[in-house]
Amino acid sequence: MTMRYVTPRMKPISARKTTILSVLDVGTSKVACLIARLMPAEPSDMLRGRTHRCRILGIGHQRSRGMKGGAVVDMEEAEQAIRLAVDAAERMAHVQVESVIVNVTGGRLGSHLFSGGVRLGGKPVSEYDTQRVLEAAASHTAQQGRAVLHSLPNGFAVDSTTGIRDPKGMMGDELRAAMHAVSCDGAAVRNLMLAVERCHLNVEAIVATPYASGLSALVDDEAELGAALVDFGGGTTTIGVFANGRLTHVDGFAVGGNHVTMDIARGLTIRLSDAERLKTLYGSCMTSASDDRETISVNMVGDDGDHAQHIPKSHLVRIIKPRVEEILELVRDRLKAAGFGPQAGRKLILTGGASQLTGLPEAARQIISSQVRIGRPLGIQGLPESAKNPAFAAAVGLLVYPQVAGIEHFEPRRHTGYAATGTDGYITRVGRWLKESF
Repeated sequence: MTMRYVTPRMKPISARKTTILSVLDVGTSKVACLIARLMPAEPSDMLRGRTHRCRILGIGHQRSRGMKGGAVVDMEEAEQAIRLAVDAAERMAHVQVESVIVNVTGGRLGSHLFSGGVRLGGKPVSEYDTQRVLEAAASHTAQQGRAVLHSLPNGFAVDSTTGIRDPKGMMGDELRAAMHAVSCDGAAVRNLMLAVERCHLNVEAIVATPYASGLSALVDDEAELGAALVDFGGGTTTIGVFANGRLTHVDGFAVGGNHVTMDIARGLTIRLSDAERLKTLYGSCMTSASDDRETISVNMVGDDGDHAQHIPKSHLVRIIKPRVEEILELVRDRLKAAGFGPQAGRKLILTGGASQLTGLPEAARQIISSQVRIGRPLGIQGLPESAKNPAFAAAVGLLVYPQVAGIEHFEPRRHTGYAATGTDGYITRVGRWLKESF
């Protein structure tokens, strides 16, 4: 029998409450743990969705191990990398981490739209009707073998009037709600949760990486007018489309910055570590007139050991350029296939570690959209200089997520068996009941 997987649901944090949160960004190339204090904040014009100010107390990051294409492939290695990142953050913050919010990048992220309706009989829409219709739409979201990560209301309709944000008080015969469900392979989520739980940590919520990055790097006007966010990771590239202030589409594929590194290693017959260094220091995906004149030193691997050789920079660019163009063309084609070509073309925001490659925004302007910017984490205090870059957009977005988790609406628990990691026994269920009841 194919199983339906349910991920933990985050209880939204009170807008008047100060709290300490821990988050874990488990990627293909790095694992990052952030511990932050969230303090109630005055509403901001630029980041209207946020109820709290974030101050980073501790940060720990490690080179990722045991991960491939955003999914766990070696449980022991992944567990070890998570332990080291969490330990470093704990020591810096002087806080013991008990539970974390985690993001998921692999497992074939995807979007599905569902709708549900209830009869009104000519009466005005009440709060109860809104809840009923959301429940009716959410009841369709569960799919065999997939874990639903997010279930976001995407607008209401009363009879023939569509695009309604809040239908309360309106009159009609039928109320309908559209629901956007973001899902991924259940096994990928289960193994990621298991790797975290083996470190004696509870998983509070699982968040899709492009959603987290969007919460961190987009200003409200971009999310309102329509923008596509592309998170360039080491092993994956993920896409999130935002419109009318909501996440409207998610996609991803297992090609990323590590593939560029492997191309360099193969093309120049050098070690992967040397290829990564060359990519970071000299790599570019755009040709320039000086490339033939500029030379770089390369440690070639041969039968008689390593030997240094000088090559023109243009040779490195010729290796990098085709792979980057392939990734950008895949993004463009996937957006177009999902019907977001013209809409997403208004604005493109690039995040993730691999987005820091020289020339990437220019290449994206040529292939996808004329309006491109690099997305960095916004509105966070205490972030060290080394983390104020696109590589930490997803991690910071996980701190914003509890502030917006309340808008999601899931299928009632009674319809679905909890099938996360097999560790959800009697004690855990009693613990959850105590936590939710008092």
